[in-house]
This record gives sequence, C-alpha cells and structure tokens, in this order.
Amino acid sequence: MKRIGFLTFGNWRDVGGSAVSTAADAHLQTIELAEAAEEIGIDGAYLRVHHFAPQLASPFPLLAAIAARTSRIEMGTGVIDMRYENPLYLAEEAAATDLIAGGRLQLGISRGSPEPAQDGAAAFGYRAPEGQTMADVARTKADIARQAIRGAGVVMSDPGQTGQSVPLAVQSLSDGLDRRLWWGAGSRATARWAAEEGYNLMSSTLLTEDTGVPFDELQAEQIQVFRDAWAEEGRDWEPRVSVSRSVFPIVSDLDRRYFGSRSEDSEDQVGVLEGVRSRFGRTYADEPDVVAAELAADAAVQAADTLLVTVPNMLGVDYNAALLESIVRHVAPALGRD
Repeated sequence: MKRIGFLTFGNWRDVGGSAVSTAADAHLQTIELAEAAEEIGIDGAYLRVHHFAPQLASPFPLLAAIAARTSRIEMGTGVIDMRYENPLYLAEEAAATDLIAGGRLQLGISRGSPEPAQDGAAAFGYRAPEGQTMADVARTKADIARQAIRGAGVVMSDPGQTGQSVPLAVQSLSDGLDRRLWWGAGSRATARWAAEEGYNLMSSTLLTEDTGVPFDELQAEQIQVFRDAWAEEGRDWEPRVSVSRSVFPIVSDLDRRYFGSRSEDSEDQVGVLEGVRSRFGRTYADEPDVVAAELAADAAVQAADTLLVTVPNMLGVDYNAALLESIVRHVAPALGRD
C-alpha cells in the first residue's frame, strides 16, 4: 500500500450531535481537515460530489483552497458526476486548480450514481439525445474534457480577431493532468472500459453485480480485469487503483461510543440498486490490531495502491484528525506503509 487518503462526503445537518450544521461549516472544516491530515502524514484529501443534497457539490473552489493551504498532500474527487458537467469548463477549472496545487490534483469522474433528484442533469440543461442514455452522455463529455485537458483544439479562431483560422485550446493547461484522470467504476465491465480508455481506476464503494463471492474478492477481480486490459493496451506508464473503506480503529472511549457496536456492518451487504443486484462492502470497526489484520487480509485493499478511508465528517475536524492519526499509527504499517 503506497498511499492512504481520506474521502469526505461533506455532509451538513443542523441536528443534535453534529459539528457541521451549515454549508459554511462543511467547506471550511474540509480545508482544516486536509491541513491536519497533511501534518499527520495522510497522503490525500478526496471529496465526494453530490447535487441537490446537503453535501459538497462544487469541488474546485474547495480543492483550490486546499491546494493553497497545503504543500504535499494530493487532493482529488471521488467522483464528479459527468452528467452535470460542461466538459470544457471542467477542463479549465481542473487545470487552474492543478496549477495552484503544483500538479497534485487527482481528478475522479464517472457517469454518476443514484441521486435524490428525479432528473437532476436536465435541470442543469443536459438531456440525452434520442437513442442514448445519460450514461452515454457522461462518457462522451468525459472524453471531450480529457481531450481539452490534453490541449486539443476545440474551437476555430475568429479571423477577424486573430487574422487566421486555427484551432484554439481552452486555457489554462496543466501538464500531466491527463494522466491523473480516474474513472469511478462499479463493475468489471466498466473497469475494462476505463483501462481501454486510459483512465486510472477508482473502484466504487459498491459493485453493481453480485457473483456470491465476498466484496473484497469481487473487487479484486475487478482490479485484475482492469490491469489485464491495461497491459493489453501497451501504454508506457502505469495506472493507479484506489479502493474505499470505512475504517475505525477503536482506541478511546469516544471511538467505542460511536463505533463499538457496528457488528451489523461487519459483513458485506447485498441489495438491489436501480434494479440490479449489488454488493456493498463492510465496515472495519474494532481494536486496532484486529482492524489492521482484517485490512491486511482484504484482497482488494492489497491489490490497490491507494486506500481512501471514508470519514464521518459531521463529527468534526478534531475527531476525524484523531481518527486519521490512529489509522496512520495502528493500521498503515500492516498495509506495508511506514
């Protein structure tokens, strides 16, 4: 295991026990947690993006703020729903953020996931043409964004203004960002597609398939499919692979109060999502040595090079910083990370 990052959904609720009651709290505390995580030795700060919900929805201002306040930690998205995006504007925003970060942006995108809005992308002005789905639209827009990030000409210049007719690229551009694009994949077929297209793999917190094997083994199969497909393409660089886990080493009475009775989450969950039988991963909450041993035996964690630990952000910065410190101290060594 080369890298450990945290993944926050950036929830806020004005309810009892929440340290994050407003949207301002969620944004400012995410920056503070990224700063604390860098000091602790965590490698990455990642944001989950959701629309029409009291969660983080506009990642680039937040990522740019993290970039300006840190110097080492990478920052990224896990993931941006491309159904909602103007691909050229996304390319501009991502490049500007990456320049502020000095090349530390890891840009995770996908075709989207279930959401509270019935047709949220349409409210943003995006609809699928006849014969296509919004998943098709998301993949098309992702390719337009990727080509723009690479500096491809996307519009012809106006001869009346420039004296010539030549292709113009969006500005600004950030060298190497195209190799730091990730695709969020929830199936083995999507993982293969991501490899064929040249994306890094961000394996989902759930898989939209269920073969009866444990979640970590199914996810490890997905990772192997990705790596095999990548090798077939013969590229001259190695991709990265991330998996996400809920990890809670219990080292204090407060930890035990919050997570000491999570036995109902200690096994995989299987359910139906959008009409498809799906498998969800388990929660790792126990004494530090037990959590470390269980993660060391997790096939997908071992197959990936990056572990993203989901944080309960509504418990506040201090609690989550302590949680990340416990993970670095007690769990990371078992994963081969000093």
